[in-house]
Amino acid sequence: MLLEIRTYRLHPGTAEEFVGVMREQAFPLLEQHGIRVVRAERSLTSEDGHDEACLIRAFASAEERHFLETSFYSSEAWRTGPREAILSRIESYHTVVLDVSAEAVDALAT
Repeated sequence: MLLEIRTYRLHPGTAEEFVGVMREQAFPLLEQHGIRVVRAERSLTSEDGHDEACLIRAFASAEERHFLETSFYSSEAWRTGPREAILSRIESYHTVVLDVSAEAVDALAT
């Protein structure tokens, strides 16, 4: 499986709102598009005082990841839904994709 870990540097004071919008609005849409959300959390610490968060998603393959992300990010539900509320809180983000076992994905989801 592919494990995608996306870290976000957020504008100051927006982490709680960011995670709330992700959980309440974006996750249902992601799951409707077949994207497995493993975990999303606000970072416990930031060395420079910025708000930070992460989103962890899982995919069966690189091809599936490309197909599902393309479908999701081009959807009307994303573009007219939580997109602006999420993007307006992000200063920058970084994505890492790892090849892991299904058991590793399940362990992170608990």
